[in-house]
Amino acid sequence: MNNLLEIIDLEIDYGIVKAVKNINMKVKEGTIVAILGSNGAGKTSTIKSISGLTKVKSGQILYKGEPIQNLPTYEIVKKGIMQSPEGRMILNGLTVEENLLVGAYSIKTKTINGKTISRSRIVYRNLTEVYGYFPILKERRKQQASTLSGGEQQMLAIGRALMGSPEFLLLDEPSLGLAPLIIKDIFSIIKKIRDDGRTILIVEQNAKQTLKIADYAYLLEVGKVKAEGLAKDLLEDKELIKAYLGTGS
Repeated sequence: MNNLLEIIDLEIDYGIVKAVKNINMKVKEGTIVAILGSNGAGKTSTIKSISGLTKVKSGQILYKGEPIQNLPTYEIVKKGIMQSPEGRMILNGLTVEENLLVGAYSIKTKTINGKTISRSRIVYRNLTEVYGYFPILKERRKQQASTLSGGEQQMLAIGRALMGSPEFLLLDEPSLGLAPLIIKDIFSIIKKIRDDGRTILIVEQNAKQTLKIADYAYLLEVGKVKAEGLAKDLLEDKELIKAYLGTGS
């Protein structure tokens, strides 16, 4: 498998605070890679730098071998990278389906092998795919999104990102504030999304559940990579889990 994304000597500052300190990471195509660590470790700063929401002080972020650091977010979206943000950021006042359609704003008519595929057809295909992953969203498509439960809102946030036809999906704290059973359901769906051909980078505090679905993982501590390796190996390292990642569930 080829590296879809590569981070080289990445450094991010917020004034005098160094959030990320010369980290290096690789994400292979068709895998789930996790960035783990406690609050303040630099996880969200790293993922936001990939989507253009946080400025990079130095280093490179290569996507398909091309530098994308500090590009405008809309340019990064055009390249096939979409993010489901921490806190979900559901658009109040819109229905579930209207929220999903907002995620398809960048979709345009395509020509593949001489055949033109209309924007409306692509959007319909994406909507059908999202409803396949999250049937509850189809049931509640006309419902105000603000009335959904926390777990349903997280499904909506992921679904909205999928509406943009991403090749590379960024997930920021998808388990935040959710009950254990809901977390297991959502993580199961995330794994299915990977199995269906997408590459996923997930930022999480819930180490054990994330390592169960990830292929590879990086552990950040105060802006540096403390450990990395195959997810299954890190999951078996009980001392590492206890010392840096908590007990999880």
